[in-house]
Amino acid sequence: MSASGLSFSMRYLLTLAHRWVGLSIAGFLVLAGCTGSVISWDHEIDAFLNSHLTTVGSIGTPLSAQQLRERVEARDARRQVTYLPLAAEPGHSLSMFVEGRFDTKTGEPSVLGYNQVFVDPISGAELGTREWGAAWPITRETFVSFLYKLHYTLHIPAMWGVQDWGTWLMGGVAVLWTMDCFVGFYLTLPVAHTRRANRAPAVADKLSRGWWSRWRPAWTIKTSGSGYRIAFDIHRAVGLWIWSLLFLIAFTAFALSLHRPVFLPLVSALTTLTPSPAELRSASRAASPAAKLDFRAIEQLANAAAPLRGITAPLGAIGYMRDISVYRVSYFKPGDEHGLGGAGVPETYWDAADGSYLGSTKPWSGTPGDIFVQAQLPIHSGRILGLVGRVAISATGVLVAILAVTGVRIWWRKYKARSIRDSYRARAHVRTG
Repeated sequence: MSASGLSFSMRYLLTLAHRWVGLSIAGFLVLAGCTGSVISWDHEIDAFLNSHLTTVGSIGTPLSAQQLRERVEARDARRQVTYLPLAAEPGHSLSMFVEGRFDTKTGEPSVLGYNQVFVDPISGAELGTREWGAAWPITRETFVSFLYKLHYTLHIPAMWGVQDWGTWLMGGVAVLWTMDCFVGFYLTLPVAHTRRANRAPAVADKLSRGWWSRWRPAWTIKTSGSGYRIAFDIHRAVGLWIWSLLFLIAFTAFALSLHRPVFLPLVSALTTLTPSPAELRSASRAASPAAKLDFRAIEQLANAAAPLRGITAPLGAIGYMRDISVYRVSYFKPGDEHGLGGAGVPETYWDAADGSYLGSTKPWSGTPGDIFVQAQLPIHSGRILGLVGRVAISATGVLVAILAVTGVRIWWRKYKARSIRDSYRARAHVRTG
């Protein structure tokens, strides 16, 4: 086969791949793009919808976070605080995450019907509760978290003992999307000069122009053409203009969705990764001793350890990881829990049984592999560039949905045209037969 024939065959096969991969993931991309655009502003939207939970008007000296925790647990002995912010932003409530305590007789956790409690930091009054991430019913209290989980899990329930069907499915979509980014880019490139002498004069003249002159129309949208032509131009030109963002979002979506089963093993095969103290505890598979230290004791230990670890930020929150009996202490100012560039905040880890120090983690530090792994969420969320990045990600989410819709429209128009042509040929064959 000649080089030109091979090039044509390759282009034809890649066109088919682009078409069918695009059709198979179009619905997922519309959903992910639209939800991603909204959850880029999750904190702001949640505060707007649920000011009765997040905003307080009390004036005075706030109670300590430990006092508020003790009051929350005293109001209902069935619940146990597992995440405690140590200070609230001015004018805002303090929100704690809770889990049901284990029943001493059955060994099963109590069913609460919620996992988040909001309290007034001044009066200590309980403002309300909600189930973060609830699939149903969708209320204004759960709307943002519903969209958040829909974005990466589709709210697919556990089946056959497996919890992660949704994240695996979206991870598979992300893998196909990542590869299709390169296929789509290749298909916008101008066709090479082949058999120019046998072409019509107008086509031969077009091919005789420079490479950029032939590729430049792919970057523009002609608004004077038919609806199909406009849709085709939008699909091609928008995909080219934001190609870098599309690739970054697709790749980081793969990295986050298939983080443990695929992404980390791949990265660790290429470079060194440093496991966190929690990962080391989980990997040991040793029986986790019961917690003997409470949040107050851990706060004192973490406060004393911060200067020794080079941590200058104040204590921001304490989380209790019940499954491995470890406290995780985060250091940040109120409202800055995403940390510098969205890569998280410094953290120390403590054994809940004896208070021994297990280790620490810091954002943007470690091996090149560690930093690469840390960068995935900040890039995907846009927080790596602050407000500008979030705006860019939000806008790109809308454009992803537009690309998916225009791609389906292009296919549908060609499908209808082929159906009409085949029908006409069939009727002509009957008449001539």
